Amino acid sequence: MTARPVITLLTDFGHLDPFVGVMKGVIAGICPEANVVDLTHDVPAQDVFAGAFYLERAFRYFPDGTVHVAVVDPGVGTRRAPLAMNAHGHTFVGPDNGLLSWVARRVRAVRLNNRAFFRAEISHTFHGRDVFASVAAHLARGVPLESLGPTQKRIVSLARPKPRKTRYGFSAEVLAVDRFGNLITNLEPAHWNALGRPRLTVGSFSTERLSHSYGAARPREIVAVFGGYGLLEIAARDASAAALLGLERGTRVGLDERLSRRRP
Repeated sequence: MTARPVITLLTDFGHLDPFVGVMKGVIAGICPEANVVDLTHDVPAQDVFAGAFYLERAFRYFPDGTVHVAVVDPGVGTRRAPLAMNAHGHTFVGPDNGLLSWVARRVRAVRLNNRAFFRAEISHTFHGRDVFASVAAHLARGVPLESLGPTQKRIVSLARPKPRKTRYGFSAEVLAVDRFGNLITNLEPAHWNALGRPRLTVGSFSTERLSHSYGAARPREIVAVFGGYGLLEIAARDASAAALLGLERGTRVGLDERLSRRRP
């Protein structure tokens, strides 16, 4: 039995308007056998950074050959290029505004200009429907990337904060705050394991201990835990760590050896 092609959708459209459903309608008209998965439609409005983060963290859980449509596109209708690109055995479709750059920066990409794979009428404000959903459906049906347009040698690159090595450890930052108020940092297990006696500090919170789960803490207790993104989180049981600490995306995070280790 041949596996159904998979198409994921990531947008900032929300669910109040019919925009997501319309994109699915376009896909169904071209590739009705596709398994369309809603990755998320709750990217904060016009927040390309958040969209890039969610896409980079999520795509790896889908099978090779998946087509990922990402539309967080405040420049829709301007001179920004529409793109499709192959990376890591997956195909990505979306605007060239940095949204796709966290997945891979050196990629095989094309600028979408073959209108045979667009809808007949193209809106200046809804390329998610008229360009990206249509192109994704054709890709899922087996249309090769090179049929969609000319090679795009460079894509717009969005800065991706990475932990910086310091004398005693790492300087990191909060990349996102999820709906539970968990502060998602850019620290990975390798950063924690690189230090003999690590101490995490963010805002007024400091700890030398990792929690194995959210539920292992007392109510409203703030803990550090490696969560579902595979990154170090600051969380609070039955509460929002972001609210309790008064912190947000971009907050600096320190991961250092304990002070006692610094003494000669």
